[in-house]
Amino acid sequence: MKVLFLDKIDPDLKCNLIEKGIICEEKITENKNEIIKIINAFDGIVLRSRIKIDKNFIQNSSHLKFIARFGSGMENIDVLEAKKYKIKCINAPKGNSNAVGEHTLGLLLSLMNNIQKSNLEVRNGKWKRESNRGMELSGKTIGIIGYGNAGKAFSKKLVGFNCKILAYDKYKKNYQNKFVRQSSMKNIFKYADVLSLHIPLNEETKYLIKNNFINKFSKNIFLLNTSRGKIVKTTDLITNIKSGKIIGAGLDVLENENENFEKLNKNHELEFLKKSSKVILTPHIAGWSFESNKLMCQILTKKILSHLKSIK
Repeated sequence: MKVLFLDKIDPDLKCNLIEKGIICEEKITENKNEIIKIINAFDGIVLRSRIKIDKNFIQNSSHLKFIARFGSGMENIDVLEAKKYKIKCINAPKGNSNAVGEHTLGLLLSLMNNIQKSNLEVRNGKWKRESNRGMELSGKTIGIIGYGNAGKAFSKKLVGFNCKILAYDKYKKNYQNKFVRQSSMKNIFKYADVLSLHIPLNEETKYLIKNNFINKFSKNIFLLNTSRGKIVKTTDLITNIKSGKIIGAGLDVLENENENFEKLNKNHELEFLKKSSKVILTPHIAGWSFESNKLMCQILTKKILSHLKSIK
């Protein structure tokens, strides 16, 4: 068995596979066309997001037995096309969910208590107490869209804060527990003080958060996005920050990230977000902890070896 790594991945994963007799090679700078020329010499590939595994790539990779993504989102892989060729698509959605939950909570607490804003002011010689008076999370209603691994992890972090948690997931049933209420979007629109997004990017969710969606909320809200940038339409986000409908936004992901999440395409909207004291920006690192890196290695190792064993 031979496996090709297309991105720089934690070396533990490669070591784990080599220990089981699997030959591992790296092509982390070559472009897609260069990879296609050699791909049929390999049984599997491991990647993050550097190369889009589209229909054309898969049709030229019929020898592959699996495609493993070091992460959770699968939007850069044509999973349906891979299935036609009996290529198993593997990811590690549980690997970084705890990290995402903690990061999301950090964004929310920083926004509600003006931590970033006041930190910058103090560093610049300003000591403003009244204008930095914060809000308490206790008693607030948190709306979560997407109750998968990350949404569930975030809800667990909220349990000790004495807030009401409403979770909406179109594709799940019977997930209510003593801490989280299974909710309709109608109730989230009516009661939520905070909206947190934990959904994949697809045709259904692209630009889900835009003017007509935001204006359905009865209250002014905080918005948290640790999912994918293109779920939120930035121009509409800015409009609602200016109007006060969005009190503050914690954004770990942005609409103008490139496909592999390594760069930002500069534009006018980004400049506004960078300058706004109502916005906290982080560079797509919500699931990027040391611990999640190691856990994803363990999960992918187990899944890859299990699949290869099943097809022998």
